[in-house]
Amino acid sequence: MIRTIILFLIIFSVVVISHELGHFLIARKNGIRVIEFSVGMGPTIFSFRKGGVKYALKPLPIGGACLFEGEDGLENQEEEEAVQADRSEGIPFPKAGVWSRIATIFAGPFFNFLLAFVVALVLNAFSGADLPTVGKVVENSAAMEAGLQEGDVITRIDHERIHFYREVMLISSLNKGETMEVHYERDGQEGVTYVTPKYSEEDQRYYIGIANGGEYLKCNPLQVFQYGFYEVEYWVKLTFKSLGMVLQGQVTKEDVSGPIGIAKLVGDSYDHAEENYGTASAILTMLEIVVLLSVNLGILNLLPFPALDGGRLVFMLIEVVRGKPIPPEKEGMVHFAGLVVLMLLMVFVMYNDIMKLVR
Repeated sequence: MIRTIILFLIIFSVVVISHELGHFLIARKNGIRVIEFSVGMGPTIFSFRKGGVKYALKPLPIGGACLFEGEDGLENQEEEEAVQADRSEGIPFPKAGVWSRIATIFAGPFFNFLLAFVVALVLNAFSGADLPTVGKVVENSAAMEAGLQEGDVITRIDHERIHFYREVMLISSLNKGETMEVHYERDGQEGVTYVTPKYSEEDQRYYIGIANGGEYLKCNPLQVFQYGFYEVEYWVKLTFKSLGMVLQGQVTKEDVSGPIGIAKLVGDSYDHAEENYGTASAILTMLEIVVLLSVNLGILNLLPFPALDGGRLVFMLIEVVRGKPIPPEKEGMVHFAGLVVLMLLMVFVMYNDIMKLVR
């Protein structure tokens, strides 16, 4: 349990700090005055002040913040006293140019994608890439009827380029019986066929009928960067597919996890990898989770919802179009309402996590 908590806090801290660091660095670059840089939410349990910025650690591992002077038109006595007592160089957030503010807000999610890419480079340098090679064609399966053979390399399914074997498995698991156009390479020649997955009554899902694939490629330096990009692209596509399933009502509350559920995933994944493959494999598994969470945080923060970075960007883009900003008091009220909704959602998710643990 202690190891799980420590691993989760390390991973969470790396992902959140990278996000807030993006805001912080670009704000400073654009001359915007930063009031507070914090990790976690809730009351401050530890803080120090340097260069006019309050650096704080808070107990709830569900987020972080990089606060700018005058942000949302909301001021408080603590902020004003801090600014007067130890004023750093820079200007209030609302007085910065609109493109400087857009760059500052966008930098948080961008740094999440940058972190994911850097970690993906490490993963591919050490573990290589699972190529979409067909290992075995199951007897009387859809794949066999479509003419796929052992050793075929799948390059495209419908309009989606394929780079990893796990992409084939993901598309297979999400398929509801629709016919797929499958492009492949065999002995240096390109081919195309049509596969209609077959339904398994036992497993209650559709299968295309290939197994034991995923020949591993040991990446050279150039391929490390190439497949590092593909790795991030894979998690981006998976995140959008997951969001699509949520919007279509295909996800139940049992499929949703918050910090507690993620912590359990971290602990279970580490234990499984260490027990079966050793400590080095367990560490690489943790890096995979860093990529997953960092991409998820980057995408979720870009959603156009109040209080999220995407919601703030919407207001700034409106300002670009109309030539003047929305009154900061009104924008602040919208973001506050969004924050309340997000906090209620987080309470529900955490309660759901706890109930799943005690069952």
